Amino acid sequence: MSATASAGAEAATTDLSDKQRRILAYLRERADEQTYFKSRCIGEALDLSAKEVGTNMQAIEASAEDLDVEKWGYSSSTTWMVTA
Repeated sequence: MSATASAGAEAATTDLSDKQRRILAYLRERADEQTYFKSRCIGEALDLSAKEVGTNMQAIEASAEDLDVEKWGYSSSTTWMVTA
């Protein structure tokens, strides 16, 4: 990531809550290796409920300039498609 893109990503995350920043960091760490994420699995990794993850994903979708986040499926937990 370039310095300009990094600065933009940092500025966007300042408007996020602590939970949202934790979820975003989790996604950024794994987006190069994984494309689909279940709310339930993110929640288990971060000690949050699947509902908390899903509720906070809208803010992440809007602010994460370095990631594309899209609601993908609903079976047994919402699935999110995340691409870097």
